Amino acid sequence: MTPKVGIIANPISARDIRRVVASANSVQIADRANIVQRALAALSACGIEEAVMMPERGGIASHLLRSMERSSNQGEARFPRLGFLDMKVTGTVEDTRTAARMMASAGDVAAIIVLGGDGTHRAVVSECGAVPIAGISTGTNNAFPEHREPTITGLATGLAAMGRVPPEIAFAANKKIEVSIDGGAPEIALVDVAVVTDRFIGARALWRPETFRELYVAFADPEVIGMAAIAGLVEPVTRVEAGGLAVTLAPAGQGAMEVRAPIAPGLIETIGLESWRRMPAGTVHRPSLAAGSIALDGERELFFDPHQDVAITLIDRAFRTVDVSAVMRFAARQKLLVGGLTAARPLEDAHS
Repeated sequence: MTPKVGIIANPISARDIRRVVASANSVQIADRANIVQRALAALSACGIEEAVMMPERGGIASHLLRSMERSSNQGEARFPRLGFLDMKVTGTVEDTRTAARMMASAGDVAAIIVLGGDGTHRAVVSECGAVPIAGISTGTNNAFPEHREPTITGLATGLAAMGRVPPEIAFAANKKIEVSIDGGAPEIALVDVAVVTDRFIGARALWRPETFRELYVAFADPEVIGMAAIAGLVEPVTRVEAGGLAVTLAPAGQGAMEVRAPIAPGLIETIGLESWRRMPAGTVHRPSLAAGSIALDGERELFFDPHQDVAITLIDRAFRTVDVSAVMRFAARQKLLVGGLTAARPLEDAHS
């Protein structure tokens, strides 16, 4: 069975208050279509003959199909066949979850390319099961998806999906954090879980540092944007090492120390810190705050009262991603994208 690659690009992603209070870019529909087009061209170059995409009403597909039709009319064969999932479009994040669930259950989707930020990738991971994902950063906070040209992501995904790179090299294991209230079904975060004092709904995105109290991160990277940046600036924890970091926060001027952290693009705030400690995988953590709300990857999703039990647990090796860097290094060493090897020689041997 020839493998397919799934494409999830939900046009409703990256619409939150951080685009107002910060200096975040807004990736337009035509730009998203161009990103998908570049990834598809790369998939085709690796031998992928068919891709399947999440349907949407924002215009990404129509832009993309027009470009692909022009290319075909000019006699080019740059793209794989493109189909669309047979699903109801709601115009919400539920479309992302439904698409990921359908791709995972199809049996012939070898990998899923995801356009979006942390929230979109979290929605995909909640439903994709064992199918690895390849992230393309187009959201507001992009701590999880790495910043990289989509053509390269497409090449790596195509090579991995076609089985031209050993799976132990092609795919990387990732951590996640589970949050459950009163033993209910857990919600997940890919990057960070923040406990804040707000108990009203309002804007879901976190942007008021005086409300921050506790932070749990799967990885702490000083180069990312968002809540995980706070942890990354005090004790970096990589994506590949076991466990994460737990940080106790306070309003500015009230903690044992302070850190100036980029909690959104162009928004650098002073955050008070009380302490931090390693967060081993499998260990249950419970917030010290009696009541408040919980943000998953920067968006408030859960609310809890004093009588409720909140359990926060980090899980190692929870899902897989395409390791783009490892795939492309392997492709270079093995000359996977190089032709005419019988005539080609390294420069140092040219005069031997």
